[in-house]
Amino acid sequence: MEEELKCPVCGSLFREPIILPCSHNVCLPCARTIAVQTPDGEQHLPPPLLLSRGAAAAAPPPDQDSAAGATSGGAGASTAGGLGGGATGGGDHADKLSLYSETDSGYGSYTPSLKSPNGVRVLPMVPAPPGSSAAAARGAACSSLCSSSSSITCPQCHRSASLDHRGLRGFQRNRLLEGIVQRYQQGRGVVAGAAAAPAVAICQLCDRTPPEPAATLCEQCDVLYCATCQLKCHPSRGPFAKHRLVQPPPPPTPPEATPAATGTSTASSAGGCRSPGGAGASAPRKFPTCPEHEMENYSMYCVSCRSPVCYMCLEEGRHSKHEVKPLGATWKQHKAQLSQALNGVSDKAKEAKEFLVQLKNILQQIQENGLDYEACLVAQCDALVDALTRQKAKLLTKVTKEREHKLKMVWDQINHCTLKLRQSTGLMEYCLEVIKEDDPSGFLQISDALIKRVQTSQEQWVKGALEPKVSAEFDLTLDSEPLLQAIHQLDFVQMKLPPVPLLQLEKCCTRNNSVTLAWRTPPFTHSPADGYILELDDGDGGQFREVYVGKETLCTIDGLHFNSTYNARVKAFNSSGVGPYSKTVVLQTSDVAWFTFDPNSGHRDIILSNDNQTATCSSYDDRVVLGTAAFSKGVHYWELHVDRYDNHPDPAFGVARASVVKDMMLGKDDKAWAMYVDNNRSWFMHCNSHTNRTEGGVCKGATVGVLLDLNKHTLTFFINGQQQGPTAFSHVDGVFMPALSLNRNVQVTLHTGLEVPTNLGRPKLPGN
Repeated sequence: MEEELKCPVCGSLFREPIILPCSHNVCLPCARTIAVQTPDGEQHLPPPLLLSRGAAAAAPPPDQDSAAGATSGGAGASTAGGLGGGATGGGDHADKLSLYSETDSGYGSYTPSLKSPNGVRVLPMVPAPPGSSAAAARGAACSSLCSSSSSITCPQCHRSASLDHRGLRGFQRNRLLEGIVQRYQQGRGVVAGAAAAPAVAICQLCDRTPPEPAATLCEQCDVLYCATCQLKCHPSRGPFAKHRLVQPPPPPTPPEATPAATGTSTASSAGGCRSPGGAGASAPRKFPTCPEHEMENYSMYCVSCRSPVCYMCLEEGRHSKHEVKPLGATWKQHKAQLSQALNGVSDKAKEAKEFLVQLKNILQQIQENGLDYEACLVAQCDALVDALTRQKAKLLTKVTKEREHKLKMVWDQINHCTLKLRQSTGLMEYCLEVIKEDDPSGFLQISDALIKRVQTSQEQWVKGALEPKVSAEFDLTLDSEPLLQAIHQLDFVQMKLPPVPLLQLEKCCTRNNSVTLAWRTPPFTHSPADGYILELDDGDGGQFREVYVGKETLCTIDGLHFNSTYNARVKAFNSSGVGPYSKTVVLQTSDVAWFTFDPNSGHRDIILSNDNQTATCSSYDDRVVLGTAAFSKGVHYWELHVDRYDNHPDPAFGVARASVVKDMMLGKDDKAWAMYVDNNRSWFMHCNSHTNRTEGGVCKGATVGVLLDLNKHTLTFFINGQQQGPTAFSHVDGVFMPALSLNRNVQVTLHTGLEVPTNLGRPKLPGN
């Protein structure tokens, strides 16, 4: 979490942090060093001229305590005109400052001459004139701020913001962050009691009494050293060469006597803030007040400005026409959003920890496997005596390079993942500390930015980020069989079987009586597959049979049984042989059949409409059309509704083989089993044999039902829910397709996907 509590400018823990308009934080003293003042002579120049002058001018250093970067001693003009040049001629240009920012125009907002520990550019500090106090310098800075246009550039996102007449004091203080920093310092023992606070930081390794004052602080070791101990215990070479030594932090300022006795903390004359961890920390918390109306507490939250406001701001201030919400309700809402976003990051952090364990196991496996391969390789090369000596060195080099490559890849991934995990963990700890705060206004000052940061942190763990980039396996096998003459061409060859294919269950599916299966090869496979073999059982738990052999990784099998459970598996093969089977996937076909008339199988005179569910004919002769489904097992029922019936035609309904004759009535050949019916009676017909004449015909609006029971091998017909005659055909066996024959006087509509009805009427007795 410490990284979240460090200023991006000075690299130290935040001191008097303020919130910039971009939601980033910066120390108030550091903000004074990066605030830029536009010279008075350039404030009214047109932006293009201001841009050209600012690009060529040299920037004088601003005063270290000046909120506006006031110049000293009549120094030259600042180069910040690109940001603030058009902003001081009046309020008309206040919204145009970003048009000449450092990021989008190439014009720098200030000319740096120093660098902070974190690489952020800052202006050099200029001491106050002799004889002037710090307070006087601040007063001069504020006076300069009021008389000229100033701006500040965020050191993290490089967005610029203009300063109003209040200068840097116009930015809100981040009280939550300040309190968290104070608690963090107390937890580390950096902040001692007021009475025991040392005058200066002392060396932590000195054996002298008393210890010498500290001269440096190592940020990596977090230890204070005097000059002697630093040379002896922490030389700037070897493992310590990359450690960063900085000046020791100033000791905490002891609270004044009077405020400590009364249990309150008073701001210094220089504008310091109250210390949440000082002598008055045990006193009741004072609620923050509005900076514009100092006697009023925050009571509402302005949604437009995203800041807490008092009721005076709503009545007479600039928030009077803005959308506002209750402070407490908004506080709870934003806390809930932050907590919810943290849950996702927490899950990713947990996965990252498990992933690190996996990577470390891979490291060990790579080491072990590499040693095993080296030993095997040496044994084989020694068996070939002198002829293999020169080649042995080359092969050993290949194994070593492969191992080093894998180790480097895994170490790089470990370092990358560790860095991301540390950042996420620090952000989580910081957010949890923020959630613990009970200051609604302070929380709402930073909640939006924190929520976005947490969501961004969660999005960094993209899919595939927690998968190893290399495999621990060494796919290197030495073939020692070749003849002695081929020793100089000896190299690693593929002798391993292909790995087990991985079924992609999310892509496996069933539709009607078809199943689709998809699979892929495992990652980091060095034994490629030349093809795949897909096997499927018979739907009754019988033997597997090959249904596909090829290179594709997606296959659809049609013509299966309805309401059946199939088991499928796949294996890969290459020149070395056939690999092991994949896991078995279980697929269930549809309980009922959904189908339409097949436009490809019907006679050319057949006319289909209504998504191929309605059929008629353009000829006076009977023509045949088949359905798109085929049945060989189970019980199936469908109905045909008579939409039009003119001049007493004889439509025929039933089932047929795919090779049925299409240009005559259904049932006249040996490939169809049908019932043909007029307006008074019906007959069953197969091989042009007419049987079982039954009274009762069809008319417009009638419904003909067809029941094909392949479990009992029977075919039965119904008209308007009443069985028409006895069972039409027995011993029906094989593969059948729904069929219909009709002429231009009839139009019917097909209805499928029907359950077998249980309330069908008793059969009509056949006539003569």
